[in-house]
Amino acid sequence: MGAVTDRINDHPAAEDITLQGVLDALTDPVRRSIVRQLADSGEDMACGTFDINVTRSTSTHHFKVLRQAGIIRQHYRGTVKLNELRRADLERAFPGLLDTIIESARREASRQRTSA
Repeated sequence: MGAVTDRINDHPAAEDITLQGVLDALTDPVRRSIVRQLADSGEDMACGTFDINVTRSTSTHHFKVLRQAGIIRQHYRGTVKLNELRRADLERAFPGLLDTIIESARREASRQRTSA
């Protein structure tokens, strides 16, 4: 694996993450799905590995919204853009919120699988 680089520079500082920004970002079901998949993987994930049924430009927009809200951090390892949850930052700012959202997103995904 190549070196990790931080070419993306619009991540908010931990103290600048707002509840309104997090909640606004998570109103979209695709973004909740991204957060759930990241949490369930337990490791950083490349953008192209998520199971989301949207165009590449739309997925880029969703990742940007999550990044600018402070929910994910993106970094490059070589040429691969990886995503990680900012779990510690979010837990410090809003204790229990991320786990509640992830669990709700899991239930939402389960209902969608059973109705399909």
